[in-house]
Amino acid sequence: MKKFETFTGVVAGVDRANIDTDALIPKEHLKSIKRTGFGAALFSDWRYNDDESDNPEFVLNKPETKGAEILVARNNFGCGSSREHAVWAVVQYGFKAVIAPREGDVPAFADIFRNNCGKNGLLTIELSAAQVDEIFQTLEKEPGVKATVDLEAQTVTLHAAGGDDEYAFEIAPDLKKKLLEGLDDIALTLQYEADITAYEAAHS
Repeated sequence: MKKFETFTGVVAGVDRANIDTDALIPKEHLKSIKRTGFGAALFSDWRYNDDESDNPEFVLNKPETKGAEILVARNNFGCGSSREHAVWAVVQYGFKAVIAPREGDVPAFADIFRNNCGKNGLLTIELSAAQVDEIFQTLEKEPGVKATVDLEAQTVTLHAAGGDDEYAFEIAPDLKKKLLEGLDDIALTLQYEADITAYEAAHS
């Protein structure tokens, strides 16, 4: 897993709540046993017409937001089935961070999806509903606007025409460390390889 570094990228917004994993990657794209090639299937039911041509109305097909690296949506993002392919599709499209709001008891992200994101180097950022409203308002006025994500400082800075808008976010310290150091579960285990080897030698 690559180390998460501060970056500036285009922001794309999908203004819907409860975007489930079947919307992120429909089940017909789950036949591959490989962990590659899922980026083209992200949002495929919304992104493509019946004849497989691009739907020009969908945000990822618009010239201003093609190649976006920051995705903004509404609450309960990634709900539905636990398929890890959904996270692979988001990452392989090119997104490095997803922003969503918590609204009362409704989470910003479904738990399993959020956990899978952490294991695949995708940063999930939880903001307030009011802050996400502000971001969507900026996206409507300025399609193609960019933002800087700084995980070390735990900030997202939207570079709007009227000036920068900075939003702070919280993240669990252990997850922050994993992302900054590029450590997946296997890499974390291998940090204790010497201890594991010694234990196995003593208990063989």
